[in-house]
Amino acid sequence: MTDRGQSTGHRPSFALLMSHPAHFIALGFGTGLAPVAPGTIGTLLAFPLYAALARWLDPAGILALLPVLFGLGVWACGRTGRALGAADHSGMNWDEVVAFLLVLVFTPPGLAWQAAAFCAFRLFDIAKPPPIGLVDRKVKGGLGVMLDDLLAAFYALIVLAGAKFVLG
Repeated sequence: MTDRGQSTGHRPSFALLMSHPAHFIALGFGTGLAPVAPGTIGTLLAFPLYAALARWLDPAGILALLPVLFGLGVWACGRTGRALGAADHSGMNWDEVVAFLLVLVFTPPGLAWQAAAFCAFRLFDIAKPPPIGLVDRKVKGGLGVMLDDLLAAFYALIVLAGAKFVLG
C-alpha cells in the first residue's frame, strides 16, 4: 500500500473504469484517468455535479445526500484501491468530488467566491496540515481516502467564513 500520488500500483485504465461500478465512482466518472492532476480534475467535476444537484435539491437536500455519497466513496475507493494495488491511488478522486460538494453548499454566490473556495480546498488537500496529514497516514482503506478530504473541506470552509466575516 502506498501514499497518494506515488507511482506504485497499477495505473487506472478505461477497461478498469468500466469493469465495475465502484471503479467508475472512485475514479470520478473517468476524470481520475487524467494523466496530470486527477485530484484537481475531480475537484472541478464537483462544479457541474453541484449545479445538476441544485436543480432538484435545495442546500439542505444536498447536505442530506452527502453522507450517502461519502459512504458510497468509502466502499468504492476501498474496492478500487485494492484493485489498483494502492490504498489511496492518485487516480481515485471521488473523495475530492464529495468533499468539494460540501464546500460548495456553503460557498457564497459569485465566481470570485467559487475560485477562492476551489483554491482553499486544493491548498489544504495538497498541503495536508495537521491533522489532515495524520489521518492520511494512519486511517487506511476507503474511509481514510474519504476522511482526509473531508477535513480539507472543513479547513477551506473556515477560511471562507473568515473571509466573509472580514469582507462583510
